[in-house]
Amino acid sequence: MNITILGAGAYALALALKFNKNKGNKIVIWSKVKEEIDTLTKTKMNKNALPNVKMPNNFIYTTNEKKALEKSDIVVIAVATKYLSSVCKLIKPYVKDKHIVIASKGIEQDTYNFASNIVKTCLNTKRLCTISGPSFAKDMAEDELIGLSLATTNNKTKKIVIKALACDTLKIRTTNDFLGVELCGTLKNIIALASGMLDAIDASESTKAMFLTESLNDTRKLIKKLGGNEKTILSFAGFGDILLTCTSTSSRNYSFGKLIGSGANKKEQENYLKNNTVEGVYTLKSIYGLIKRKHLKMPFIDFIYDVVFSYRNINEILPFLMEKD
Repeated sequence: MNITILGAGAYALALALKFNKNKGNKIVIWSKVKEEIDTLTKTKMNKNALPNVKMPNNFIYTTNEKKALEKSDIVVIAVATKYLSSVCKLIKPYVKDKHIVIASKGIEQDTYNFASNIVKTCLNTKRLCTISGPSFAKDMAEDELIGLSLATTNNKTKKIVIKALACDTLKIRTTNDFLGVELCGTLKNIIALASGMLDAIDASESTKAMFLTESLNDTRKLIKKLGGNEKTILSFAGFGDILLTCTSTSSRNYSFGKLIGSGANKKEQENYLKNNTVEGVYTLKSIYGLIKRKHLKMPFIDFIYDVVFSYRNINEILPFLMEKD
């Protein structure tokens, strides 16, 4: 099958490597950033995204969306959520009847739309799925064993994507709960921010476990309130991804949370955000706005929001955990 990956960052390249494991797949990688494509074409590497990982010689790289998409069977969207709408508008003329895989996570600011809503509306397609789960790009690139949730309501898309992507080191479990999978993929980055903060203030392992348990339960409740399947919290996209992202210093969200908790000033925080993609900060503003629009009570989201944007001190988290319902 012909696979087009939109994006040339760490996760996009790692997914390309997983797709490449199945014989017969041909990989095209597209990016709007000419410098990324030129470097990949010359060196087969993106040292900023995946140091020491070299791409196979058979990959094709391009900044031309028509060339990237004209022969593709599966289109994988792996760009930051804030660029999702603009990328969808760019590719719309070339993706009719193609199967779309969303690897972007988060909620768009201002509209409060999840990634699947953005893509479905813009591209007017039902051949759509989203993937999420505990999978650092580095581990995927090094061919470690990975588990992903695949959410779709289209049976043909499900079969084709599983055939193209599942392999001896990638296990896929399916669900029709788009909302639950996407909400878990969104909230895990926010929870990771707070987990990093707890590490910075030397909270005990027991306290961290208490916080994660409360966060999981609140996430389950929010999935249900918004109309998803609360059982999704137990999937690769739920507990699996939250566990990975919220307990590892390899997570940029966790690391940024630790930076905040350590007392870094605004300039230090801005420098980190300038050099690292921290989806949790962008997503935090979006989910906070969505909750207010829906008139829902989510104290742990409110608390993390207040700490990240300097309205409260992270040291208040201990009495907060004791007092919250």
